Amino acid sequence: MYQSLININSVCISVKMRLSAVLLFCAASLTLAGGVSVRSLLFSSESASNFVTVQPQKPLDLSAFTLCLRLATELKMEQREIILFAYRTKYYDELNLWRELDGRIGLYLSGDGVFFQMPPLGSLQTHLCITWDSLTGATSVFMDGKKSLTKIYQKRHNVRSGGQIIIGQDPDEYLGGFDANQSFVGEISDINLWSNVLPDTVIKAMADNGNTVQTGDVIDWSVANLEVTGQVNVVNRDM
Repeated sequence: MYQSLININSVCISVKMRLSAVLLFCAASLTLAGGVSVRSLLFSSESASNFVTVQPQKPLDLSAFTLCLRLATELKMEQREIILFAYRTKYYDELNLWRELDGRIGLYLSGDGVFFQMPPLGSLQTHLCITWDSLTGATSVFMDGKKSLTKIYQKRHNVRSGGQIIIGQDPDEYLGGFDANQSFVGEISDINLWSNVLPDTVIKAMADNGNTVQTGDVIDWSVANLEVTGQVNVVNRDM
């Protein structure tokens, strides 16, 4: 009986060792394969008709937010301005993010904008985030995890619901009035929007890790419904 118990224990240990080896191999395979696949939007040329509408997980009724995305563009600074993110209601540009003509990053919330002098965007992918809090007006930009100075902007303002999110174009009217000279050209992906200001450490981790640490509660890029109009390519890229 004692010898039988020893044999049973030996078999159990052997099975556990083999199972651990299989699990380790699977984990390594996932790591080598990238593990996470992210949709990426490719806008190959200037156009007034190429754009993507994004359906959020809940209405954009925001008193604070963090907006993050990854992008690359070969449109040079001072060549022209570029729209990076547009959310418009019937009468207002509620939340627009731009690369300005002089290379600054500009945020517009239903009026004049606030601007940040940042390193230039280019053909190498950049992780870009902007945070805003209505109570204090505190607004900051993060580029590849590095935080800008804080500026006070639109204190006690509120981003209103009932609009449409558009990637690739700046609507001067609701779902229209596009201008090819403002369109996005390049690659953009991993667009996430939160209804709060994320901690600096979380934003830095997202930039450093190469993939989203947590997805947005307003826009969750991993599941968001995208509607493509015109010549926009959607590709899946391993992170």
